[in-house]
Amino acid sequence: MLLDALSDHLEGLAAERGGVLGVLPGLVADDSPGWFPAADLVREPYEGLLALVDETAERWSAPRHVAAALLWKTYGYWHTMPLALGWALGRRVPLMRLEDTLVKPSAAGVTVAASRVTVAVLPGDPLAGTEGTVVVPDLPAAIREALLESQYPFVRALSAATKVGERTLWGSTAEAFAHPLLTLGSYAEAARLLDEIGPPVAGLLAPDGDGYRRRTCCLWVTLPDADPCSTCCVR
Repeated sequence: MLLDALSDHLEGLAAERGGVLGVLPGLVADDSPGWFPAADLVREPYEGLLALVDETAERWSAPRHVAAALLWKTYGYWHTMPLALGWALGRRVPLMRLEDTLVKPSAAGVTVAASRVTVAVLPGDPLAGTEGTVVVPDLPAAIREALLESQYPFVRALSAATKVGERTLWGSTAEAFAHPLLTLGSYAEAARLLDEIGPPVAGLLAPDGDGYRRRTCCLWVTLPDADPCSTCCVR
């Protein structure tokens, strides 16, 4: 009941994509094999994380720091999507803590889910205080805390291990908010949310026509024969 609107929307997206979606519509992991704890990836010496980076590097013939940026663009997008859509569809934001998050390779690059999910809601929500909720006065602030708790360890680890810039990686998270929100409304709504979240994602996108342009590059354009993304800052 708490996340019915979000789950229904994600089910629809999965159907549109032929079942290829990098987050489970119900968010809670199923009993299929292959899941492993996301937290294991960000523990030194980062062996599991670097294995994923190197697989990405081999797939795209990319230098390691570029592969790290592309891996994050995938993982960060799927991890961020429920935060963005939960906020947009019903002001109910699912929080997947790092220690509860699970991940596995998939046709979407990776698929993320969690062993348990807590839903941040506002005090006036009819379901505030029920099991599985946490009542917060400010949803963008709750999203910011979630990013720092569950995404910053990846950003820090990828930057330390491959020398890719942290701002580059947060630019992909900023885009991961804006991209799905544009399917539901205007860029102005996405920009407002990013501004209210604040650092580390505020200020990394700029309006461009009806959409936006990044102020950082995901580094895809550095690959041989790659065309710039439609939102690329160097286009």
